Amino acid sequence: MFIINERRGLIIGFAIVCILIAFSTLVYADDVKDSIKEALEYYDEGDYSGAVESLNYATQLIQQKKSENLTSFLPQPLDGWAAEESTSQAVGAAMFGGGVTAERRYTKEDSRVTVQIVTDSPMLQSMMMMFSNPMFASSDGGKMERIKRQKALVKYDPSTEQGEIQIIVAKRFLVTINGDDVSIDDLKAYAEGIDYKKLEEI
Repeated sequence: MFIINERRGLIIGFAIVCILIAFSTLVYADDVKDSIKEALEYYDEGDYSGAVESLNYATQLIQQKKSENLTSFLPQPLDGWAAEESTSQAVGAAMFGGGVTAERRYTKEDSRVTVQIVTDSPMLQSMMMMFSNPMFASSDGGKMERIKRQKALVKYDPSTEQGEIQIIVAKRFLVTINGDDVSIDDLKAYAEGIDYKKLEEI
């Protein structure tokens, strides 16, 4: 009888813990959940403008979280280079069609490199069209290469030591590496510093 009561007590205790966890999740819901809940309340009240505004705000918050996650994929500085703090930004559809961006700048004496990762942007469609047609890619001096098994559009002028590498990852991310007063080897090294496999998985 004692064993049965002990088991019953454990089951009741476990159930209480589960209820408390669920309740605390509701009480301490983050801003995204609060905004979605607010949108539902506005919808039930017939305030559709308020509902749309709350949903748009929730979308903006989600994009911000996404942009912050993207910064972890920006490469570390090469030996002898310094790097600024990574920055991230989520832009609504009203501005340039929207998009999520993570960016980092690197310096070494007069050399400058900027690495940018963009997703959820209308630019991706036009870039994919360019990547699918080599004539467009080479029309302004670019050429197609492979960098870490990724198709890359490489533009580099050795006379000015300026260049750009663009890579589309999983049809969802546009990676751009820009450089001034930089060698093509360093430009490609920064392109190779990104873990494209992990980027594809998010």
